[in-house]
Amino acid sequence: MVGKTLEEIEREIYSLFAEVARALGYSEIHGKIIAALLVKGGEASLQELAKSTKYSPSMISLSLDLLEFFEVIKKVKHTGDRKLYVKLQGSLLDSLKRAFIIKLQKNVENSLAKFEEYKRELRKSKEKDAKKVMKTLEILENELKRLKKFLNIAMNIKF
Repeated sequence: MVGKTLEEIEREIYSLFAEVARALGYSEIHGKIIAALLVKGGEASLQELAKSTKYSPSMISLSLDLLEFFEVIKKVKHTGDRKLYVKLQGSLLDSLKRAFIIKLQKNVENSLAKFEEYKRELRKSKEKDAKKVMKTLEILENELKRLKKFLNIAMNIKF
């Protein structure tokens, strides 16, 4: 049996990073962009990323905004060159942690907002189990508030 080609290994790297992105709740394209940048030494043009990931330049461009927001990448231009380049920035682990925590924080905030709506409805309710449901909701709300504090602390942990 012959070993894998360089191209096959690169494809598997892209797939593995796509799985990580999916596990974090993001699109596989984000994982493939990160993998392509790692394979290319940390920097590549938009066109190189499109070729490596098999996505169109416009799809890559749209996906870069989220990665830039999480400070995973930085868009750069080189003097005398009209191409857009993308560069990995900072610690990949810190960036993935930030992306994961931001997603969780958003979910916690959305849940807490929903809980407030439910509590308003329960206060108006004449149903006999309303107090029981309110108590359960308050317990869940307290746990989510604890999680929110934990996420705020975790966001500041550096690896």
